[in-house]
Amino acid sequence: MFQWPPDLYAFFVQKLGIFTIFGEAGTTLAMGFVGTLIGFPLALVFSILASERVSRFPFNFIFRGIISFIRAIPAIIWALIFVPLVGLSATAATLAIGLNTIGNLGRLFVEDLEELEESPIEAMRTTGANKPQIVFFGMSSQVRTSFIAWTLYIFEINVRSAVTVGVLGAGGLGAIVSAQRSQFNYTDMMAALICIFLLIMTVEVFSQRLRARLRSDEEKRGLWELVTGFPQRMADSALR
Repeated sequence: MFQWPPDLYAFFVQKLGIFTIFGEAGTTLAMGFVGTLIGFPLALVFSILASERVSRFPFNFIFRGIISFIRAIPAIIWALIFVPLVGLSATAATLAIGLNTIGNLGRLFVEDLEELEESPIEAMRTTGANKPQIVFFGMSSQVRTSFIAWTLYIFEINVRSAVTVGVLGAGGLGAIVSAQRSQFNYTDMMAALICIFLLIMTVEVFSQRLRARLRSDEEKRGLWELVTGFPQRMADSALR
């Protein structure tokens, strides 16, 4: 693009053209999104069973131990474990991210469940509600908003993890960075890094907008106002 005349065909189609690199960005985004979808329901179940309000010792301790064990192993190590099972592909990366989501999201869910107000739960017990009814109506109603916010936060982390796992060769932008670095094509590697930055920023803005909608006390801003007002907000924060 910066030569004269610009080689538009090469910029859009050949080698690491914009269509190719955006396609790999879509792969990275898909790995993070599907991994979050896989891990969310299991994280929800494990966190409920790990809560002292639902399960007594030692059953809650067993599920807490499972969550801690999963969290102790990084996603990139889980990817290496899945490679012999499904091959070096995006599937291995997605499964690794999904398993890592169970540990990270499950721990956050458990902490929220332990800090619930006891009065609504006691009121349901006095009316004769059983344990499933207490869990779904007395507990989940108090943490629904925070659970959604935590899930969006973990989704942001999972997109970053998809880039890291991709360095192993599992696909996406991480694989492009690794391949171009090994070939000493630093210009193409920098193009992939810029695309990673744009992808992460887009995901964070999207996630922030959704979390803002969940908080009634937070000022609602449109996307254009959010982008154009960023320098002013940074200046205001620096002067505080």
